[in-house]
Amino acid sequence: MSAHAFRLWHTLRYLRPSQVVARALRLRRPRVDDAPAPPVRSCTQLWVTPPAAEASLLGPTKVRFLNETGDLDSPASWNDPRREKLWLYNAHYFDDLCAVDAASRRAWHEALISRWIRENPPGYGNGWEPYPISRRVANWIKWALSGATLSPDAQKSLAIQVRWLRASLEYHLRGNHLLANARALVCAGAYFSGEEAERWLREGRELLGRQLEEQILADGGHFERSPMYQAIVLEDVLDAINALQAHGLDVPPRWKATALGMRAWQWSMCHADGRISFFNDAAFGIAAEPAQLEEYVSRILAATLPRPKRESVLLQPSGYVRLEQDDLLALIDCAPVGPDYIPGHAHADTLSFELSAGACRVFVNSGTSCYGIGPERLRQRGTAAHNTVEVDDENSSEVWHGFRVARRARPGPVEFRSDASESTVQGSHDGYRRLPGRNIHSRRWQLRAGSLTVIDSVSGPHRRAVARLLLHPEVEVVQADERSVLVRTPERGELHCRFLGADALRIETATWHPEFGRTVATRCISATLHNGKLETHIDYQRRA
Repeated sequence: MSAHAFRLWHTLRYLRPSQVVARALRLRRPRVDDAPAPPVRSCTQLWVTPPAAEASLLGPTKVRFLNETGDLDSPASWNDPRREKLWLYNAHYFDDLCAVDAASRRAWHEALISRWIRENPPGYGNGWEPYPISRRVANWIKWALSGATLSPDAQKSLAIQVRWLRASLEYHLRGNHLLANARALVCAGAYFSGEEAERWLREGRELLGRQLEEQILADGGHFERSPMYQAIVLEDVLDAINALQAHGLDVPPRWKATALGMRAWQWSMCHADGRISFFNDAAFGIAAEPAQLEEYVSRILAATLPRPKRESVLLQPSGYVRLEQDDLLALIDCAPVGPDYIPGHAHADTLSFELSAGACRVFVNSGTSCYGIGPERLRQRGTAAHNTVEVDDENSSEVWHGFRVARRARPGPVEFRSDASESTVQGSHDGYRRLPGRNIHSRRWQLRAGSLTVIDSVSGPHRRAVARLLLHPEVEVVQADERSVLVRTPERGELHCRFLGADALRIETATWHPEFGRTVATRCISATLHNGKLETHIDYQRRA
């Protein structure tokens, strides 16, 4: 068997039979149903304004997505082959309808919706793929419920889109895509009335209920283990609840309980600056900020939410750990890379961690600046782009292509203990057992007030094992020698990092990717393990 065939086998073997069948069924093209739109249902209660994203419509046709500016000035621009797929997807989302100061751009929005309908015939182009439809349907409806008016042509187009979506639900992918499909059906079924709309509503509610049960873990985490997608899915759930409540329709109590559990998980995985951590595919500027979602949850549920506790916690069964003592906060990945049948947003980051001191991020994973299938996408998904141990220049999980994983690291049992003076966690993974040395990586974190100790062990023979700590760009390297590094945060906090048992210690150039389309130069501390052992002691002190 060739290497590619072997890798492909270890990728496809985890798919569910229903995914294979659904992919085959996608070869059958849905029929365009251009019947008149159902009548619009009356709103009986107050619509809660969702979180507002940054504006992306800069002029009547000028847009900015993923930190790249362009023009939607012709029919061809919606599917321009020179653009990245994700950029084109964003063009079809219409997120700007719900962005900051959207009302001031209403005339532009109305014209752009009208152009989209004329220039994107049903069933053709990126805009008619199920995920962009799902995002656009929800945004058009949220825009209308926020005070704008959908023209008769827009209402008819909306109905055609929902019918097309209903015939092409993403059972072949599942995950957050299928949940977004369900949200769109719920929003459309609540917005319209009549027999057809009731069918959309019933199917959307059933699908969303099943997906929440499948995708949201007992600790409130989303099963794809990405803090960014967790935030996206939380907003999807809240939008569905919002649409039902605004039209006086019943909301399943479990949906509200799920939203509260997701809110708690998200706060546990935030840094001291209140923003998400970077595990698996994650970046700023895609999902709503945690503070925005906190407010949205509060207003949707008409409740004052208790402030999140500052404490160490093991998130089961997500596999993440939050360790917090005084001014130090470590967020730790002892998790699977994701569900076996949909690991598309996984990175080879098992046993990586991020660290904050005070309000400043110190050690960060690389983040995500691009999708696609290029070498930079693979590099950002690789083990060397994360704060963990790389063995023999191999990834702990075989990430490949843009969204595929072949053999993947399996985490071992997590041991967790915490009291007022100390928090510890022990984890391991078998991702390197496929190597000749059949290696196991084990890691122990011990956090006390003012200090963090990380102990690494790699079993079995190997050529080289390297532990890396990627510094946040605002962290300054003050001093470095053969066994230690002194770094300083913008708050004048100093962290003295000592690497006991390192064969070699280097400060390397590196990059951090806090947003799509953005690369920031930084430094990385690289320590080579001696005989598979390394103790890293990090002492923190804040200077006056």
